[in-house]
Formats: sequence, C-alpha cells, structure tokens
Amino acid sequence: MPKQDLPHGTLDLLILKTLETMGPMHGYAIARRIEQTAGTLTRLSQGSVYPALIRLEQQRLIGTKWGTSETHRRVKFYALTRAGLKQLQAEVESWEKSTALVARFLEAKS
Repeated sequence: MPKQDLPHGTLDLLILKTLETMGPMHGYAIARRIEQTAGTLTRLSQGSVYPALIRLEQQRLIGTKWGTSETHRRVKFYALTRAGLKQLQAEVESWEKSTALVARFLEAKS
C-alpha cells in the first residue's frame, strides 16, 4: 500500500497528541514516533514537521526548552502547554464528529 499524504491540518493534531502521550520530545523524535504509530500509512519529511512545530510554538500551543538528545546533541525539546491541551481536546472532538459524519454517508444505503 503506498504511503499517503496527511489530510490538511492533521499534522498539528498528531504532533499535539504525540506530545500529550509521550511528554517532551525533540522534533526528530516526534516525527519518528508519528511514523512508528502510523506504521506503513505515512512517512513524514523534516520539511513538514519543523514548520508545523514553529507554527504551534508561535500559537503558544507548545513550548520549547533546550536540552541534550540521546546522541548528545543540543536540541530543542517541545512540550504541550495548557493552551495546547485545550486545543488538542477541541480538535479531537471536531475530528470525531467529522469522521462520524463521513461514516454515516459511507454506510448509507440508496
């Protein structure tokens, strides 16, 4: 099965959920965790992950702190903020409603 592009706006949700689940992580680890969870369904490029992290930081949905990675490199660690947790909860609720709506149409009989 070919790897799919993520639907518009989904990457932010996946990043926020990953940080909620895993706690503070650096960008590369976030991308790998999303890929690990997605299995063979998607592959992320650094060109999409880092702009999303910057955008989420500018929106104050995530915060940053410098630290040292497992490979002893100086990296930025990203963590979910209170505002980010509220946004995540709202996005999950919206996503669940949207998928329920689509499911109704896919299951509808003529």
